[in-house]
Amino acid sequence: MTTIKELMSLKGRRALITGASGGLGAIIASSLAELGADLILIDLPESDIHNLSNNLVSKWGIEAESYFCDLEQQTQRSDLIDSIKASGKGINILINNAAFVGSSDLQGWSVPFEEQTIETWRRALEVNLTATFDLCQSLTPLLRQSKGASIINIASTYGLYGPDWSLYKNTDMSNPAAYGASKGGLIQFTRWLSTTIAPNIRVNSISPGGIFRNQPKVFVERYKAKTPLGRMATEEDFRGVIAYLASDMSEYVTGQNLLVDGGWGTW
Repeated sequence: MTTIKELMSLKGRRALITGASGGLGAIIASSLAELGADLILIDLPESDIHNLSNNLVSKWGIEAESYFCDLEQQTQRSDLIDSIKASGKGINILINNAAFVGSSDLQGWSVPFEEQTIETWRRALEVNLTATFDLCQSLTPLLRQSKGASIINIASTYGLYGPDWSLYKNTDMSNPAAYGASKGGLIQFTRWLSTTIAPNIRVNSISPGGIFRNQPKVFVERYKAKTPLGRMATEEDFRGVIAYLASDMSEYVTGQNLLVDGGWGTW
């Protein structure tokens, strides 16, 4: 019988993580490195991705590569894919974590529905959905050749539920249509892809609830009151689910969207 420790081990496997230098991305990278995976870390040119790579190599004794890539730009995605294929090292795990979340000062984003722009809609869908399609499609041939091949898409509870606008009252926070629509599409793409590239590759998604990132106190208190576990998430809350879906612990799990939301969607 295979031990739990053996099922969890990722030694000899290679994982690509987009948006790797962000709060959640760094936790994903650290968790997989701890389990022995070698890493390909991807993030924007202004990110600190190279330092993260060096730190993980030093701490866990794994191999890691890091690439700058603006996933909104198809030409940069193509260059990234070509570099990965040219390395000849293969890939076992693909984690589509990068997301377009905008900002309160982005024109046509955190504004009433009637003022949200087609431009920001397209930008969000390009990063949150089209880039994921592109990477999955382009890297499927490499994944098919790999042991324990797994794709994990990071979606959102807002891919499943509509926003409760009372949470945002008297804050500068918002919930643009493009974000929820793109994450909903990502969840359905996960299901579609899971039946399309089976049985060689497993495909699952994770839908995080709200992660605490110093949001306004009034928002945090309202959010906590609506969550059965009585708090917002932290990045640490996702270490277990990432380890589970990336490893052979979940070798008979595909096409699933796992909610990690403290019970937010229960009532």
